[in-house]
Order: sequence, then structure tokens, then C-alpha cells
Amino acid sequence: MTKPQAIKAAEDRDQPLPEEYFDELEKFIIDMGDTQGALIEILHKAQCIFGYLPRDVQLFIARKLGIPAAEVFGVVSFYSYFTTEPRGRHTISVCMGTACFVRGSDQIIERFKEKLNIESNQITEDGNFTLKDVRCIGACGLSPIVMVDNKVYPRVEEENLDNIIKTYSSEGL
Repeated sequence: MTKPQAIKAAEDRDQPLPEEYFDELEKFIIDMGDTQGALIEILHKAQCIFGYLPRDVQLFIARKLGIPAAEVFGVVSFYSYFTTEPRGRHTISVCMGTACFVRGSDQIIERFKEKLNIESNQITEDGNFTLKDVRCIGACGLSPIVMVDNKVYPRVEEENLDNIIKTYSSEGL
């Protein structure tokens, strides 16, 4: 079971998050020594450990740093890199900006939904993918665009989707 699956399973059963993940985060914070101004670095590490930043993790960080929980939440909600919801190992983002939409990104995201058997902002059953529709990636001349993690796929057509999925699927690695 992957970390996102383990965490999601714990949440589904209303069980606390795995204690060993909190231990790992606490060790990281302690090893830093001076944590003044290190909130973003600690949040990055926490997201690497847990896969996302649920409320319990944010409160844990606030207590360890001796800062208000609202300050931690403010940083988490401000930066788009941070997420308060679980994600799959790989995030597939389909640009839905005007240029991409005109060139068929609406059909591309619909095919991804069918192939992955999920809706936007959901995780596949195996924990491998999260599918997201995003407003604009900023490379309109390459539309329609799909990004997987940080890799850009320009001028995507429906027949490319199986290869994109296969590249990142557990079997393809």
C-alpha cells in the first residue's frame, strides 16, 4: 500500500494518521536546529512525508514551532504547491485555458476521466494518479497541453493518452 493509500485508508476508518510519519517529521524539525523562518521548508518536508497537509499535520507543525495554527494554514492556503487533500503519486493536469479548450482539452480531460475511472480532483484506486483541470499553464502556442507532475506534453491528442498513462503507471516504471 502506498503512503497516500495508507493515509486515505486511515482517514476513511476515522483513525489517526500513522505515528511514524509524525515521528519522521519531528526528527526533521529537531535536526534543523534553528527553525526561525523555516516554515515553508518544514511544510515541504511534511507534504513529502504525508503526501498532503491535513489539519492534524498543520496543528502538529504549529505546536512544534510555537506559532499560531492560523499562520501555518495561511501559508498552506496561499501557496498552490501545498495541498490539504491527498494526491496520487503523479498529478495529471489538463489545461482548460481558452486556447487549449478551443483545441479540444475538454475532450482530452473527458477521455482521461474514462481511462482512469475518476473525476477531476480525485485519486485513482491504486493511488497512482490525481487528475486536475487547471486554468492556464501559460504555453498557449503548444495547446492543448497536459502536464504530468512537471513534464509538459504539448499538442496532446486523444490517441496519446494511453502512452502518457502507461509511462507513469506502476507497470511502466
